[in-house]
Amino acid sequence: MDDTETPRPDSYHVTADELRQFIERYERLEAEKKDITDAQKEVMAEAKGRGYDTKVMRKVIALRKRQPDDIAEEEAVLEMYKEALGMR
Repeated sequence: MDDTETPRPDSYHVTADELRQFIERYERLEAEKKDITDAQKEVMAEAKGRGYDTKVMRKVIALRKRQPDDIAEEEAVLEMYKEALGMR
């Protein structure tokens, strides 16, 4: 080290190590997420191969995540709109 370089404090090295750990953890999670996404695609491909409508299955999965009251309200509004447009 020459006179123009400033020494790095020990806290910098600890911070760099901690930063590297966060980044590596995130990268591992990204890899796991990709594996899960691939597994989900396999499940849907298998269901489709057995004759299930995967588009409808995805809608059912989305509905299962929602509150029953929210679903009922949306369905009531949908029925009202369909009726107003003569689609019923």
